[in-house]
Amino acid sequence: MMGFLYIDGHVRAYHGQRTISRAYVARRHLAMPATTDYWINDRAGDPLLLITAELSASLTKAFPELLRQVRATVGERQVTIVFDRGGWSPKLFRSMIAQGFDILTYRKGKSRRIDERRFVRRRAKLDGHWVSYDLHDQPVRFLKGKLRLRQITRLCEGTAHQTQIITSRWDLREVELAYRMFERWRQENYFKYMREEFLLDALVDYRIEPEDPTRTIVNPERRALDKQIRAARTELEQIEREYGAAAADNPEHHRLTMRGFKIAYGKLGKRLRAARERLQILIDKRRDVPARVEVRDLTEHTVVKLATERKHLTDLIKMLAYQAESDLFNLLSPHYLRADQEGRTLLYELFAASGDIRITAEQLQITLAPLSSPHRTPAVQALCELLDQTATVFPGTRLRMRFAVRSPPVLGLAFPGTPAHRSHTGEAPPAS
Repeated sequence: MMGFLYIDGHVRAYHGQRTISRAYVARRHLAMPATTDYWINDRAGDPLLLITAELSASLTKAFPELLRQVRATVGERQVTIVFDRGGWSPKLFRSMIAQGFDILTYRKGKSRRIDERRFVRRRAKLDGHWVSYDLHDQPVRFLKGKLRLRQITRLCEGTAHQTQIITSRWDLREVELAYRMFERWRQENYFKYMREEFLLDALVDYRIEPEDPTRTIVNPERRALDKQIRAARTELEQIEREYGAAAADNPEHHRLTMRGFKIAYGKLGKRLRAARERLQILIDKRRDVPARVEVRDLTEHTVVKLATERKHLTDLIKMLAYQAESDLFNLLSPHYLRADQEGRTLLYELFAASGDIRITAEQLQITLAPLSSPHRTPAVQALCELLDQTATVFPGTRLRMRFAVRSPPVLGLAFPGTPAHRSHTGEAPPAS
């Protein structure tokens, strides 16, 4: 399960009044005050490690600390790190390979298209189900030929789109590597599930901590100038289009020379020259403004960061709760046909079910009430039998926990004269 580890950052948006660093929130397509937590999930998508980022840095800059934590957890075994384009850096790849890690990621930037006739249909059964892709496999080189990697290109069915995958694994089939790369979406699904069901993005306290005064961030003044330059360029392009359209529609028998045209459209020419001068002034001004500044150089607002200790602790508890839920899901799956679609919903119903608790000298007996859906009760009964086999002792006691499901009531029709009718009405049956 730890042979392939998925690494990705989860950006937690902040909506309070404090001034904290900004980060790009992909699900909202904008940059806003936020903090970044890096999650490391195993091959099945279950969480393994959580690292709260000290810096709002890119994945490439966070990788050294992430890899150190991974190595401390998994030991010296060979591990394949799977990540998205945010970690693209051939220099980083070479460093990771030297540390005993393999890489699996998407290729970033432009690359040569592969002739569609060179793709081969590959099919394999992985993780219990069949997958098939149109793939092309070839070696590629980076860093002026010093780094040799493997590129697997997938041709999407029904379209001409090609997706390139870069890896250092040469021992596995291309179909398995493509499958492991595309399964990275399990981690994205995990983030979505944890936000909705475990309140992963909840603000657990209002405490703050001082930012590192030497940390560099994007210069707010330069960001404002960039915005003004974009607006100035848009205005200039619009005026140039008007000027060009006027020149194209100029009746030559009225204005035979360019001088005459400029005189006729003097106001438009003045607007064009003014827009060019304004743009050049902004560009010259930006040239003298540094792209990044240290936090201590910002005098307008005191930049702080959200306290991490309590949030880190609550996230670890939620991680353990999710892992326990996943273990129950895996036990339940063989006994419930619709486990993939309704397995976790069934577990939620089970968690909220009523029941009886009875304590004996040696056991803690937990008897659950039948579920509202009769077809789910046998699956829960099978789960209880599996839990009994673990011989779990209730913490702090010597009582062994025993799980069972109460038998559902027997439903039938009661007619006058039957024992059931007499028991409910209190009347004796008529004499035969």
